[in-house]
Amino acid sequence: MYVAERIEEALERALRHCETSSPPGLRAAMHHAVFPGGARLRPGLCLAVAAACGSEIAIEAQADVASAIELLHCASLVHDDLPCFDDAAVRRGRPSVHAAHGEELAVLSGDGLIVLAFDVVARAEINPVLVPKLIRCIAAGVGANGGLVAGQAWKSERSVGLRTYHKAKTGALFEAGARAGALLGSTKDERRVDAWSAFGLKLGEAYQVADDLRDTLDDEENLGKPVGQDMAHNRPNACISLGIDGALARLRKLLDEAIEAMPVCPRPDRVIEWVEHFGARLYPRAVRVSEQPSASANGSRVAADLRA
Repeated sequence: MYVAERIEEALERALRHCETSSPPGLRAAMHHAVFPGGARLRPGLCLAVAAACGSEIAIEAQADVASAIELLHCASLVHDDLPCFDDAAVRRGRPSVHAAHGEELAVLSGDGLIVLAFDVVARAEINPVLVPKLIRCIAAGVGANGGLVAGQAWKSERSVGLRTYHKAKTGALFEAGARAGALLGSTKDERRVDAWSAFGLKLGEAYQVADDLRDTLDDEENLGKPVGQDMAHNRPNACISLGIDGALARLRKLLDEAIEAMPVCPRPDRVIEWVEHFGARLYPRAVRVSEQPSASANGSRVAADLRA
């Protein structure tokens, strides 16, 4: 079965736990926040790293852990769209959760998804020794100490460096996805887990630079959400700080650095394949295809050296 299908099934399993005693409106808002989803990049990264590290854990259990990361990402989108933040009426090409279900249920659905994510990890059929490690790993990616919550909070500060903002708002959860995958595949080697941090962080920063480019160059129909939000809300944006050409160069550099940061692993091809898929999605439509980044040049060059 394809990885994408595994992730969707895991998300459906997670939400079924809310079917018995949750109010119907809350269930509907939570379902709206998760389905239909986007590219599921963060859980896909988790599973790609787990496969690259030779995980022997059942794929369903791996997918459950990966789905927890996606639940947290979906919760962040619900809260990000609220009137107190972006006041975005559209997400993924349809009404945002608060536009469809009201602000109260939007706040509660985001909260519910956050709690559900950690419940999913706690119930996953994996070695119990792994559970607290995974919870700490994922909590770091979304927490107030440099995680996604910190990234959101930087919007309320008078000033913030572009990279600090990108690392917290987006990079930290990608880093958590890579680390969680390494935990699933390298349970006895903490150093190997730590080695995946830089790789995930670089990918997350690349994604945020690409998001800045799309916010600047794309249109709402193509992007599936309002554009021009960074300028409208006076937020850090790579295009504003570096210019369009500078942002494109930064994106290419981050993808190259991510591949170079990959640690030794039994199946590096599994991650390089994922990075190829990731890189193909990044550039806005306005950028010529010939300018799009590719991990293949670096990937083919370093893959042999990355095998354990």
